[in-house]
Amino acid sequence: MTGVRELRLVVTADDYEEALRFYRDVLGLEQRAAFTSDGGRVTILEAGRATLEITDPPHAEYIDEVEVGKRVAGHVRVAFEVDDSAAATRALEAAGAEVIAEPTRTPWNSLNARLAAPAGLQLTLFQELGD
Repeated sequence: MTGVRELRLVVTADDYEEALRFYRDVLGLEQRAAFTSDGGRVTILEAGRATLEITDPPHAEYIDEVEVGKRVAGHVRVAFEVDDSAAATRALEAAGAEVIAEPTRTPWNSLNARLAAPAGLQLTLFQELGD
C-alpha cells in the first residue's frame, strides 16, 4: 500500500451557493477546481495542510469544555488555523455563522473560537500563540 497523498473532507450542503460563498469568499479557501454536470455541482477548495485528528470521547469533551464551556460538538468538527482568530470570528459571524464561543486562550496556548457554520459544520478557528 502506498501513502495517502491528500485528505479531502466532503460536505453535502443543502444551500450550495451559501456554503461556497462562506467558505471560499469569506473564510478565504482558494478554489482548486469546480465541476458541473447533469448530476449537480462540486467545488474543491484548498484548505492548506490537512491533518486527521482522532480523539477519544473524554478528550473531545475536554476540548469542548475548554473552548465552549460544555459539550456541544458532534463526532465531527472542522478546525482551521488562521492568523487572527478574533478577526476571522468577526468576519464569519458577519457572513452568517453563529458564534458558539468567542476566542479563548487554551491550555495548549492557542486562541480558539467555536462557530456553527453553513452546511451544518461546527468550526474551531485557532490561532497559535507560540511560546
